[in-house]
Amino acid sequence: MGRLGFMEPLASRVTMMVTEGNHEIEPQGHGGAATFASYLARFAVPSEESGSNTKFYYSFNAGGIHFIMLGAYVDYNRTGAQYSWLEKDLHKVDRRVTPWVVASWHTPWYNSYSSHYQEFECMRQEMEGLLYQHGVDIVFSGHVHAYERMNRVFNYTLDPCGPVYITIGDGGNIEKIDIDHADDPGKCPSPGDNHPEFGGVCHLNFTSGPAKGKFCWERQPEWSAFRESSFGHGILEVVNSTYALWTWHRNQDAYREHSVGDQIYIVREPDKCLLQPDALLQH
Repeated sequence: MGRLGFMEPLASRVTMMVTEGNHEIEPQGHGGAATFASYLARFAVPSEESGSNTKFYYSFNAGGIHFIMLGAYVDYNRTGAQYSWLEKDLHKVDRRVTPWVVASWHTPWYNSYSSHYQEFECMRQEMEGLLYQHGVDIVFSGHVHAYERMNRVFNYTLDPCGPVYITIGDGGNIEKIDIDHADDPGKCPSPGDNHPEFGGVCHLNFTSGPAKGKFCWERQPEWSAFRESSFGHGILEVVNSTYALWTWHRNQDAYREHSVGDQIYIVREPDKCLLQPDALLQH
């Protein structure tokens, strides 16, 4: 049974909002251009309703949350259509109706595993300032086949007004779980590694803090709060406009009643984090 066969019982009963990843890239013919033919044909998403002209990026509201789904494999530069759409979408958010803003895309910006380390640094440099300026609360990504939750961070610096980034790419994959961290002895990738399927390479050395002048940290980065190489799933429960409960369950937790792998209340403090000046977009 293929992956779609495994998904069908759930997908036929539960509404799913999706965004494309590298496994949806489908080269057409010998030497043909990379397309997302199946992704574009199989899934219905509210792109037109959110002012987007493509299924690669769109937004929707649900349960007090404004969800933003971004595309990592289409143009994300500040001069492009996706960035322009994102800017307009963020400006339209009414925090009295949807106090929480949650963004998601396939590839993590903050990642301390060797796998895909700094792979989409170009996207981070283009878009991070805009998300920070508009007070995005939580960001979910996958791609790395492991779990990692970050402390609030902006531009690799701990920041109480930055989003909580969560890598939840541990749903299960034939490629197995990622276990090596970039800060493990001998596991730091070369700056020539981890080239993305789309976009440029913007690998950088850190300019401050314990990793100043280095490509990799020598210990778990301070912006990485919790990481574990286990398959699992997570649940986000919005309690009110201030508190949301995030819980991550390992697959093996099913055999231990009331057991969780990671759990934290995410707290919004909008009075302390007013909209930031446009200068931050140029960091």
